[in-house]
Amino acid sequence: MAKEEPPSVSRDLQELQRKLGLLLESFLNNSKVVAFMKSPVGRFLDRHPFVALTVLMFVTMSAIPVGFFLLIVVLTSLGALMGAILLEGLVISVCGLSLLFVLCGLGFLSLALSGIAMMSYVVVSCLMSYWFSPSRPLTQQNANIDCQLAMKFTEAERLGL
Repeated sequence: MAKEEPPSVSRDLQELQRKLGLLLESFLNNSKVVAFMKSPVGRFLDRHPFVALTVLMFVTMSAIPVGFFLLIVVLTSLGALMGAILLEGLVISVCGLSLLFVLCGLGFLSLALSGIAMMSYVVVSCLMSYWFSPSRPLTQQNANIDCQLAMKFTEAERLGL
């Protein structure tokens, strides 16, 4: 019986990176994307990725409340055609204030979620680059970790902690 060799993790990661690169290239070559990226808003968002991620999360999360608000506006407008003008003004005012509060909450939530997503990306990418570093063999990585722990321990002793 011949043993099958498990697929290499680095080869799989390179294949995934190649596929993602092709997908990103096809997306960036789209004429509408090129036109948007040449606009002032596109250039600003390209220079500020945290703001772009926050805006994307805000727009995505606010689609449902805005849709409900527009549905209520249409339904109350139909009611106004039947003579309920005062009721329409009251309902639109209450719903408008409710939408304002919901959108403010979603704005803060999208800001927090995009911050968490950016921090998670940085932490995971640092850990991945450290763990799968091709320049160091596994035994050398363990030795480096032991040396770093020993240095931190002696430094803590020196400070009296």
